[in-house]
Amino acid sequence: MFLATVIDPFSRKVAGWSMSESLSRQIAIDALEMAIAARDPAPGLIHHSDRGVHYACRDYQKVITRAGMRPSMSRKGDCWDNSVAERFFSTLKKELVWRTKFETRLMARREIVEFIEVFYNRQRMHSYPGYMSPVDFQTAAARAA
Repeated sequence: MFLATVIDPFSRKVAGWSMSESLSRQIAIDALEMAIAARDPAPGLIHHSDRGVHYACRDYQKVITRAGMRPSMSRKGDCWDNSVAERFFSTLKKELVWRTKFETRLMARREIVEFIEVFYNRQRMHSYPGYMSPVDFQTAAARAA
């Protein structure tokens, strides 16, 4: 199983995700399209990614352009380029994957979806946004604006 994510660096919320048994550009495109549908970003939003082939491909870039976003990629080999996503995947592995014996891929998919949508985004406290869940942090920020 492969998992692609789009993460909001402001709140650390996983805004879009996709899982597949194969690693193709479509998994990244599906995650991006989910994030766009859920968040309806304002034109000019900067979409930053690493230089992976899935994010640099023409089809992915077309989705970014169609949504009115501005693509951003840092220099080749920049180790800080993907730190927010790397932190998410580290947390997913430590808190779910390495502790769970998945009997089937369907079970893995269900558990990972629940981890993202129920626990990680809505319940888990994150240090960056002041020890709040991403959803609570976004709600507080919207009230303050």
